[in-house]
Amino acid sequence: MTVIRQPGVVSTDHVLQVPLDHADPPGEQIELYAREVVAAGRERDELPWLLFLQGGPGGKAGRPLGRDGWLDRALDDYRVLLLDQRGTGRSTPANRQTLPTRGGAAEQARYLAHFRADSIVRDAEAVRRQLLGKDGRWSLLGQSFGGFCTLSYLSLAPEGLREAFVTGGLAGLGTSAEDVYRSAYPRVERKNRAHYERCPQDVAAVRRIAEHLRAAPARLPDGGLLTAEAFQALGLLLGTGTGSQTLQYLLEEAWVRGVSGFELSDTFLAGAQGQLSFAGNPLYAVLHESIYGQRTVDTSGTRWAAQRVRAEFPAFDVDLALAGDDPVLLTGEMIYPWMFDTDPALRPLKEAAELLAERGDWPDLYDPARLAVNEVPVTAAVYHDDMYVDTADSLETARAVRGVRTWVTNEWEHDGLRVSGGAVLDRLIRMARGEV
Repeated sequence: MTVIRQPGVVSTDHVLQVPLDHADPPGEQIELYAREVVAAGRERDELPWLLFLQGGPGGKAGRPLGRDGWLDRALDDYRVLLLDQRGTGRSTPANRQTLPTRGGAAEQARYLAHFRADSIVRDAEAVRRQLLGKDGRWSLLGQSFGGFCTLSYLSLAPEGLREAFVTGGLAGLGTSAEDVYRSAYPRVERKNRAHYERCPQDVAAVRRIAEHLRAAPARLPDGGLLTAEAFQALGLLLGTGTGSQTLQYLLEEAWVRGVSGFELSDTFLAGAQGQLSFAGNPLYAVLHESIYGQRTVDTSGTRWAAQRVRAEFPAFDVDLALAGDDPVLLTGEMIYPWMFDTDPALRPLKEAAELLAERGDWPDLYDPARLAVNEVPVTAAVYHDDMYVDTADSLETARAVRGVRTWVTNEWEHDGLRVSGGAVLDRLIRMARGEV
């Protein structure tokens, strides 16, 4: 067992084996990694545990550098467990390098079908029993997709929880992938309009780059292809607190004069790659739409819902915008099938992703009847006009789950937990204690 000391914190590694398929406990096992973090000097204190479930899907837990961000506030009261969800980080990885060892696309898709929220919850329960014992209970903090997992936890194993905090992650209990994107595109358009109002010079800057890429897609440093549509995907930034500024600064350095005239700069291409590449979290792309798959909601499969629904919103058609005077709109948290052609990290996984998109018999992730009689206290931050998670869905879910108290705020964007210096988590903790 590895113990590491950093400024203000002591962390301990935990590794255990869990079934790939929890319905088959003796079957194939995979490795699960979690990092226990406690305030320095409190290693032997009897502190309550707080499990953190990261956003995603496909996101590993953060790597603390000390008492930083929300963790600083959490360590005042808790012993924190940062779980690398299955397939991510130091848990058994699932990516272009490892998945082909499973066999062909069909075998890969069957394997990946075990990487959704229901499996993550059962993994967490295995960890809880090992660390806290059968009857121990812990608190849960779920950010974004981690909030989706929290709803699954409350549906599948609420006996393991003493309380739950959710930040930007109250999913629609009966919302299909089509529903998600049909409501998302208008929110993304509003974020675009707000950015262009703040940075009017970016209207021309984005058009110029889109025109250039429509005529000649650019090669990224990793060999990926930056097409006009791939460039539009930089709109993912606009849902975060400083994303608009990050985009502005990236666009400022887009051009350099070379021997043949103006061309996209290496600085810009490297920056775009840093935002667009899925090399570090391929499961985000491969599994993204499947996190909405539930057989009682939609049996037809997600079938690249973001791509299909996009046709209903011509304002995002780059060619229409370039043919007229409208600004080129950037997209948001959408995964498109062409990404598996342009991104080297995704190309080997294209066939498996297609099979997952066609699957229509996904097990349900939520139990509305059980949630209606929930006894676990839940406090949730709902970000007004959150670009990634529909506010109306979140509030409807809050009404459907017994014991949920919401804090609706426009002070923060979707990344409020990460950037608020602990203020968002502090508010939820104080709400749970009846202090606000």
